[in-house]
Amino acid sequence: MNHYPHPILAREGWPYIVGSVVLAIVLSYVIGAWSLPFWLLALFVVQFFRDPARTIPTQKNAVLSPADGRIVVVERTEDPQLKQPAIKVSVFMNVFNVHSNRSPVDGTVTQVNYHAGSFLNASMAKASTENERNAVSVRMDNGTEVTFIQIAGLVARRILCYAKPGDRLARGQRYGFIRFGSRVDVYLPLSATVKVAIGDKVSATHTILAELAE
Repeated sequence: MNHYPHPILAREGWPYIVGSVVLAIVLSYVIGAWSLPFWLLALFVVQFFRDPARTIPTQKNAVLSPADGRIVVVERTEDPQLKQPAIKVSVFMNVFNVHSNRSPVDGTVTQVNYHAGSFLNASMAKASTENERNAVSVRMDNGTEVTFIQIAGLVARRILCYAKPGDRLARGQRYGFIRFGSRVDVYLPLSATVKVAIGDKVSATHTILAELAE
């Protein structure tokens, strides 16, 4: 399950990029300067699907951010997939963030479950339980289990997940993508020490969300 090496632009966006650029070119010939809004749209599409490579921290007990965005939730709750007490850390992505999703930990995928649902604003608390979402649980080599859930948002209408039960994921490995605004919830064991706070801006792979007990 290796979707790299990637160019700078995510291949999930290639049809959108090509379509928007071709439309802008055609309209430039048809309506001249009035085509400017379509060039701006094409520029937006290109920036949305940018997918830069990331350097992975070497700290072994670190849980990495699975997405670019802003922390909107840090709370004690229940892991909805593993049905056990957990700490939830939620990363909200707006339309200007990179939207490729990366594994926060090393381990083996034990469960992948898709849930149909609504398309509420992903920054809302009830988005975790009511929106369309895709949950992935990973068991690390020491037995620690972590769940991360892609959640569709108000604009997002397509969750892509390439992980399957039995797959081996490495920290920072690209495993999915959400188109046009969304959120990722990470459920950690209660023994984890959270290193971020609500309102913090985070970067996928670069930012350490938490440290696991060793």
